[in-house]
Amino acid sequence: MALPSPVPAPVEVEDAVPADWPRIAELTAGVYRDERLASDEYLGELADVAGRAGRSQLLVARDGGAVVGAVALVLDGDFGEVTASDDEAAFRMLVVDPSARGRGVGEALVRVCLERAGAAGKRLMVLSTDPRMTAAHRLYGRLGFTRLPERDWSPRPGIDLLVYTLEL
Repeated sequence: MALPSPVPAPVEVEDAVPADWPRIAELTAGVYRDERLASDEYLGELADVAGRAGRSQLLVARDGGAVVGAVALVLDGDFGEVTASDDEAAFRMLVVDPSARGRGVGEALVRVCLERAGAAGKRLMVLSTDPRMTAAHRLYGRLGFTRLPERDWSPRPGIDLLVYTLEL
């Protein structure tokens, strides 16, 4: 009799520590580069984990201790870019290691962002995303996000971003 396949343990989402920063930089810039989602100029910003650490809450998803995902949660300040009021939060630079995709890593990271934003008294979560990030769009739809096309924007000529929102 064959034994059932073991169920993978859920990932743990927690605050990133400075020792995680090189892995977050490698993972974020690497995925965006390999999937052709960022210009060379933006790759530098994606790799600048120390620079965003003071402007956001950096979260990581760990599987067996290894960082397999990361996101920057923005509760205030200009790093949110798409936030329009103090009652809005945003998250940016959500990334999942390609070898860990399909296991709920991205969803776990987003859910922690939503929980923390709600606990901080925020009313809305907003985010911007590249139109090519279709797997992310499916995740946002499953979690109840809706499009907010009137806030779509272009950070640079030729880069058009879609905005999604969720009431907390």
